[in-house]
Amino acid sequence: MTTSRHIKIVRLGDRQTIQLPPEFELPGEEAEMFKVAGQLIIRPAKRKTLKETLASLEPIDEEFPEIDDPPVKPEDIF
Repeated sequence: MTTSRHIKIVRLGDRQTIQLPPEFELPGEEAEMFKVAGQLIIRPAKRKTLKETLASLEPIDEEFPEIDDPPVKPEDIF
């Protein structure tokens, strides 16, 4: 089933904006937008995989401090 609705386009400087009605809200904070055969398509952005997220992080240059990590005693478990 296709849902359609007329919306107002507002010009802000050199950009156009639209407000999505509640029934068209997208999850998350980002979306992908592209044109196909003259139609504007907006869809939720694909989430990065953990591997992609980790690859995008800057390396940590500082050394971690030593941590006292004694073996677990049976009485500490219960």
